[in-house]
Amino acid sequence: MTTERIRGITSFIVMDVLEKAHEMERRGVNIVHLEVGEPDFDTPACIKAAACQALENGHTHYTHSLGMLELREAICEYYHDTYGVSVDPGQVVVGSGTSPVMFVLFAALIESGEEVIISDPHYACYPNFIKFMTGVPVNVPVYEEDGFQFRPEAIKKRITDRTRGIFINSPSNPTGNLLSAQRMKEIVDLCPHVISDEIYHGLVYEGKEHSILEFSDDAFVLNGFSKLYAMTGLRLGYLIAPQRFIRPIQKVMQNFFISANAMVQMAGIAALKEAGPDVAKMKETYNQRRKFMIRRLKELGFGITVEPTGAFYVFVNAKHLSQDSYRLAFDILEKAHVGVTPGIDFGQNGEGYLRFSYASSMENIQEGMDRLERYIDQYSGIEAAPPA
Repeated sequence: MTTERIRGITSFIVMDVLEKAHEMERRGVNIVHLEVGEPDFDTPACIKAAACQALENGHTHYTHSLGMLELREAICEYYHDTYGVSVDPGQVVVGSGTSPVMFVLFAALIESGEEVIISDPHYACYPNFIKFMTGVPVNVPVYEEDGFQFRPEAIKKRITDRTRGIFINSPSNPTGNLLSAQRMKEIVDLCPHVISDEIYHGLVYEGKEHSILEFSDDAFVLNGFSKLYAMTGLRLGYLIAPQRFIRPIQKVMQNFFISANAMVQMAGIAALKEAGPDVAKMKETYNQRRKFMIRRLKELGFGITVEPTGAFYVFVNAKHLSQDSYRLAFDILEKAHVGVTPGIDFGQNGEGYLRFSYASSMENIQEGMDRLERYIDQYSGIEAAPPA
């Protein structure tokens, strides 16, 4: 018998879709993958060269538990140059991806029964991190007509004496939308601890993303290298935290993770210092795909009230096809051979929506849209049923 802690973790439905798609591919079915949020670009050459050189130079041993000082200094320089904020290297914790540093953050921040406010829809794994630390995720609905932005007045109604933090994500997964600077300022005033997932920063095509550190010195930032630098498999992320939290977090890092991969940390330094031109090319390509996908999805009848301007997702209203996004996504996979993510993966308020990723080639996106068009033309209706 597994523990109650494990039994409380929900599945990551996009992975169920992906694994079903892989099963179909093994049978010879050609699948267009628009479900997974992973850059399709190769990791930039300067980053790979730095990783190889690091191996040659003997960077194969433990590093400081908070991460190499040179990398933490480079992260601080990046935040100063990008957002005009001052961060001390002693506030930075480097981990093997953003998920481990999210784990240590909540280990240090919340006691049993304490609450963290999250948007609904939200990144599917947020509630599981909070619940695993015996905290309570508190959902605040956000709405299509408002660009899925948090409404500060709605957050205020959910704050209690058990509220420990407000979790924001801008640009957002799954919606691709940004929080305005004004709303971020208002959110900072509602709670002592704002946790800002900034993993999609740098992938903004209209407007400007803002770091929570522009509005508060007493906030937490989660960020990493996977999305912006196409380094998902290299597993490198970081946390910026108020100084008083660093020693407790460091003890968790020492006990559970020891340190991030030394060679990959050297690659991270190269990413921050050398990969700017590569990022600019990837970003321009993403923007072309974004515009094309939005146009095609609208032509196919999907609702997009506020066009997404960041990350690499389009979150569309598909309620005219079905109120059951789980069954709809798997029906599209089975009949159209296109992988998409059901909105229910991201919370109850995501039901009736589908998430499309444009982290795929223009040829794949065009083929996926053509297949989807044929599917809709032949659509006969999906009866609602609970997820399997």
